[in-house]
Amino acid sequence: MTPALELERVTCTFVAGEDRAQRHTAVRDTSITVAPGEFVAVVGPTGCGKSTLLNIAAGLLEPSAGSVRVFGEPLAGINARAGYLFQAEALMPWRNALQNVIAGLEFRGIGPAAARAQGEDWLRRVGLGGFGDRYPHQLSGGMRKRVSLAQTLILDPEILLMDEPFSALDVQTRQLMENELLELWSADRKSVVFITHDLEEAIALSDRVMVLSAGPASHPIGDYRIDLPRPRDVAEIRLDRRFNEIHADIWHAMKDEVLKGYAQQRR
Repeated sequence: MTPALELERVTCTFVAGEDRAQRHTAVRDTSITVAPGEFVAVVGPTGCGKSTLLNIAAGLLEPSAGSVRVFGEPLAGINARAGYLFQAEALMPWRNALQNVIAGLEFRGIGPAAARAQGEDWLRRVGLGGFGDRYPHQLSGGMRKRVSLAQTLILDPEILLMDEPFSALDVQTRQLMENELLELWSADRKSVVFITHDLEEAIALSDRVMVLSAGPASHPIGDYRIDLPRPRDVAEIRLDRRFNEIHADIWHAMKDEVLKGYAQQRR
């Protein structure tokens, strides 16, 4: 089966300084393969290059070395087969929820009536039916995330790239959004790359967890298959004995890297 997304031996080095003599290698010789319909979480210490890898997969960054393929084809420019859900809010404050959701359809030239019908359907699917006329400042953090999710999924991307999308939410709202994501994902099984600092979140959501070393020059140090049954409730699955075994195995592998990352930040 052709992978949905394949990063092969990717290295990304940034040049900085007034004389452009300073170099910082965020990730080095890193490979990630995501199968069609697979949910892969990437975890690692702060500053280990997780978001850099996601930006490379999205076509927003070109790797210094290595290659990126999308469904077997080399990636050139923006990854048009992927949707990107950012950590920071990307809603337009002058547009209401419905207008934000259908913005991508409008850019694609979809007619107003068809776009509105699809937008209202997606607002219902994320639990916001009847909130289409509300503006972002009139919505809670969790509701804004639901709008962002609908805004991304309405374009029917084959790959979903998610950069810590729920990190700013309170615990209860975060678990609701995680379950909402799993329900939507299970309906059509998009390929997902999910970036998170939260190991429990990674295990509860994913089919596979990839662990990165501390930066600079971060690289994979572990790849773990999550053999927990689906469908899952993210709160209840944390009480499962197997969940705790997997958590212990992964944490044992990444603990030293987290401490390295923390020490580097304090320098």
